Amino acid sequence: MRSLINIKPIRMGILGAAAIVPMALTGPVRSVSEIQVTAIAARDPKRAEKFARRHHIPRVHETYDDLLSDPEIDAVYNPLPNGLHAEWTIRALRAGKHVLCEKPFASNAKEAMEMASVARKTGKVLSEAFAYRTHPLAARLKEVMTNGEIGKIQKIETRFGFLNLNLFNIRYHYELAGGAQMDAGCYPVSLVRFLVGEEPTVTQAKARLVKPQVDSRMESQLNFPNGIQTNIVCDMLSPKLFDSFLRIQGDAGEMTVISPYQPHWFHLITVRNSKGVKRGRIQGENAYVSQLRAFSNAIRSQTPFTTNPEDAVNNMRVIDAIYEKAGLHLRGI
Repeated sequence: MRSLINIKPIRMGILGAAAIVPMALTGPVRSVSEIQVTAIAARDPKRAEKFARRHHIPRVHETYDDLLSDPEIDAVYNPLPNGLHAEWTIRALRAGKHVLCEKPFASNAKEAMEMASVARKTGKVLSEAFAYRTHPLAARLKEVMTNGEIGKIQKIETRFGFLNLNLFNIRYHYELAGGAQMDAGCYPVSLVRFLVGEEPTVTQAKARLVKPQVDSRMESQLNFPNGIQTNIVCDMLSPKLFDSFLRIQGDAGEMTVISPYQPHWFHLITVRNSKGVKRGRIQGENAYVSQLRAFSNAIRSQTPFTTNPEDAVNNMRVIDAIYEKAGLHLRGI
């Protein structure tokens, strides 16, 4: 058996010098020997050069196309604005690169399906960057859903909000597929689908607009085939600076979780049932580190992962249905 020391790392390029890159890639990758960041490109080459110096990235390409043409890059991280995810992910796949694409996966389900189709045809790994799924907390929540600790599950409530007063931010641009349901709401949709293991029907949705067609807040209700009802609230002008919460109610108790989407920063899980109340945390490494490991394993050994293109397409279908139920246009249309 070959030593892991002799296996060359996956060489990764970055499309854009987005603010999330240090937190999601260049910082965590220091703990992941299987991946090496080797190049970056940005719309502003000077910004890319400055970013590369700060984060010790060896090469800077003048354009995204130049980066995709680099034969010494095996995979690409795509943190571009939502509205550009599909175009550049597809270009990267066709250029022979594996892709870790930031959430939300695309502007709409149609784009997502095209991305998934190209991934199948090229045989390349394509993953949506929901890092929380790779943290042990996600597995624990799934366990409680099925092991009877709180009985038969009846209702799920979840919130994800933060305060972003900069209305010029890309999150508030319709043409870049912005909106609260896209940027914040993709998380709770992903989580409830993962926990229930079924695809829901959107029964209600109500938006608060900050610009024409741009939601700063969305509240929706989802019903699953097994009878579980779900209420989701996402808010980019939240009265709280940060609001991340999950409640799962069963006929024999309930479970609440503070910060289910960023478990490596902080989280607290509480289970109440006839035996009493148990509070605690689930130990695990930084979710962005475990996400990179999962991405590497999918490339090297075809290890199954849950943030695959099929899951991403289904997530976008629910997001589209929420916008339609709220009387708003789909993003990217």
